[in-house]
Amino acid sequence: MSSNINDRDAAWVSQFLASRRTTRDFLPTPVAQEIINQILTDSLTAPSWSNTRPFKVAVATDDVRDRISNEFLSRWSVLSKILHKGIRNKLRLIYSRYGLPTSNRSIVKPYVKELKPRAQRVGKELYELFGVARGDRAARDKQWGKNYSFFGAPVELFIYIHKSLHIYAASDAGLMMENLMLSAHAHGLGTCAQGAVSFWDDVVRQEFEISKDYRLLCGIAIGYPSNSPVNSFGAHRIGLDELLFKLKRDR
Repeated sequence: MSSNINDRDAAWVSQFLASRRTTRDFLPTPVAQEIINQILTDSLTAPSWSNTRPFKVAVATDDVRDRISNEFLSRWSVLSKILHKGIRNKLRLIYSRYGLPTSNRSIVKPYVKELKPRAQRVGKELYELFGVARGDRAARDKQWGKNYSFFGAPVELFIYIHKSLHIYAASDAGLMMENLMLSAHAHGLGTCAQGAVSFWDDVVRQEFEISKDYRLLCGIAIGYPSNSPVNSFGAHRIGLDELLFKLKRDR
């Protein structure tokens, strides 16, 4: 009997994990502070390197959320208009510096050959769902800009990691974030992990007391999902054949 119960529990967990989706269109409905506190508490049950917990979270709601979003959108408006124009406009951007990334410039680097096809596939499928043509830069920029309104989510979390632990801090933060997003899912909330919001760390620091020992890793938009079809989109998952290293055959 006990074995059967465990089997059912395991199957339920697998189904629950598979049911999580990235939300890219949120309702404006506020999220109760008690729920935010609970999912943050749940996130802390994740394992950590020597229990160091080398991460911190800035929770942006209400006016703080709006001020950050408005400044992000203003900077993106400047940056996006210049990105695809001539060298003179790009030099003007460099001179004024407004709109240039102030942090985490590495996220705009091209993907390496092994990883690029996965990113291209999800990008192609999403833009097709949005009705954005491949060569329509203006429409693509507009869609990308929705990152900076947090896709309409009323809550944006900014995840910071301690510089001293480098990749291990990012690893710990990833474990914490997964717990957080699954807890949010259990509460009927949607989430969207966002690397795009880590461009302008200085905007977040204007609103929160953040030590220089911490660097911005990413954001997480949180709220109640709308009925938009985009929220049913399921990205392709790799199989075990791509996950696992093969054994050397000459040993």
